[in-house]
Amino acid sequence: MLLRRFHDDKLAQSSWMIGCQATGEAVVVDPNRSIEQYLEAARGDGFEIVHVTETHIHADFVSGVRELAGRTGATMYLSDEGGADWRYGFLADGRGVRLRDGDVFMVGNVKIRAVHTPGHTPEHLCFLVTDTLGADEPMGAFTGDFLFVGDVGRPDLLEKAAGVGGTMEASARQLFASLQTFRELPDWLQIWPGHGAGSACGKSLGAVPQSTLGYEKRFNWAFGLDDEQAFVDAVLAGQPEPPKYFAHMKRINRDGPPVLGRLGRPARISEDGLDTVLKEGGIVIDTRRAAAFGEGHVPGTLNIPLNRSFTTWAGWLIPYDRDFHLLVDEMHVDEATRDLMLIGLDRVAGWFAPESVNAWAASGRPLERLASTDTDSLAAGMGRGDVAVIDVRGRTEWEAGHLPGVANIPLGFLADRLDEVPRDRPVVLQCRTGSRSAIAASLLQLHGIRDASNLMGGFVEWARSGRPVEKEAAVGVQR
Repeated sequence: MLLRRFHDDKLAQSSWMIGCQATGEAVVVDPNRSIEQYLEAARGDGFEIVHVTETHIHADFVSGVRELAGRTGATMYLSDEGGADWRYGFLADGRGVRLRDGDVFMVGNVKIRAVHTPGHTPEHLCFLVTDTLGADEPMGAFTGDFLFVGDVGRPDLLEKAAGVGGTMEASARQLFASLQTFRELPDWLQIWPGHGAGSACGKSLGAVPQSTLGYEKRFNWAFGLDDEQAFVDAVLAGQPEPPKYFAHMKRINRDGPPVLGRLGRPARISEDGLDTVLKEGGIVIDTRRAAAFGEGHVPGTLNIPLNRSFTTWAGWLIPYDRDFHLLVDEMHVDEATRDLMLIGLDRVAGWFAPESVNAWAASGRPLERLASTDTDSLAAGMGRGDVAVIDVRGRTEWEAGHLPGVANIPLGFLADRLDEVPRDRPVVLQCRTGSRSAIAASLLQLHGIRDASNLMGGFVEWARSGRPVEKEAAVGVQR
C-alpha cells in the first residue's frame, strides 16, 4: 500500500491518495479542484485512479471529486447520510455510489470502510483503511473535518455559514457522540486529517500533518472532556467568523461543481484597457504587496496581496456573480487564477501587468497613495480625540485584547458596515500586524473614504510599546 498527502498552504487543506501496489489501483480522498497534482502523482507511481471520494460536503473549497472523475472515469463514492438536504445531487450515469455507515469498497487489496461521524456536518464520513494483504484491522483513518491534530471540526458552520438556524448545539452534541465512537478504536490508528493550522474549519488546529488516535486521546482537548454539556460549551466558544463564501461552497459542492477541464490562462489586457474597465464599473484586484500598493495605485482598484491569505480574502471580498480583473505579475498569473479557481471564483475576465500602474501615471493621471500611521502618532491622535480607529481583526481576537475604546468591525464585514465608519475625521485601520488592515484601508479608499490609513505593526506593536489594552464588552465606533 502507498499513501500520499497533498497539501495546499493557502487553503490549509489536505487531500490523500491510497494506492495498491499489487493491482496498480488508487483512490483519492478529499481532492480539490487542482486535479493535475493527483494525475501526475498517480502516473509517477504507476497507479490508475479508479475511485474518488470525500469525507463531506466541503465549505471552504470547491470539491474536485466531479472534476477528477470526469477526467479519469473513476467511480465516485459519496455520503448518503445526513438526510435529504445533505444528499449529493450529481451522482448519475452509474459512476456514483452512495455510502452509508459501515459500507465498504476496495482499492485493490486495500479495504476502505465508511464510518458516519456527524457533528461538523450531518453527512460527514470517516474512512478506516485496512491493508488486507498483511492485516485484518485498520492502520489509519481519513478523518476529514471531524478530527484534527489537537482539535475537532467546528459544529457551527451549518448555522453560521449555510444559514440553517438553530443547529449549532444539536451539531455539537452529535460531534460529542462521534468522538465517543472513535474512543473505542485502537490507539495505534493513524489519523490523517483534512486540514491543518490556518484553516477556518476549527479554532486551534495543529500544524503537524498527521497523528495517532492514542496521542489525540491523551492530548486533544476534545477527548479531555467527558461531560457532554461542557464539551458543547467549549466547542462553540471562540470560533472564528466563517468566510462569506463558505455558504456558496456548500451549495455548489452539494449540487455539483461545474467541470472546468484543463485550466486556461485568462487574456492579458493592454495598459490602456484599465481605464475602460474602471470607467465601466469593473472590479480590478491589485495583487501586489501592500507596500507597493500604498506607494502608488490606480484609483478604483482593491488590494488583495497574492500571499498565503490571498484565497481567504478573495473569497470574502470578490463577488461571485460578476466578472473581475487582476493586476498581477505575469509570472504569477497562473498561481492567482488557480487559487481563485479552488474557491469557485472562475470569472477572471483578464489581467493587467503591474506596468499598467506606471503607464497610468505616465499619461498624466494621478495615482493614489495609502498612508501609514505609527503607534506614537496614533496614541497622540486618540488622546486629542481627532482620529477614529477600527480594529478589523476577528471578534475573538478583539475580545482577547484591544486598543482602549476601539470598536471591532472584522475585515470581511467592513464593506457591509460602511455606514459605521466616521467621515468627519481621519480613520486608522488596525489588525494584529498590519496586513489585514492594509486591505481594509484600500477597501475604504475604494468606497470613497480616502482619509484612511493603516497602523504599522498593528496590535502587536501597540502592546509591545507598553500602551494600555482593554478586555471588555464591545463599544460603538468613535464618531
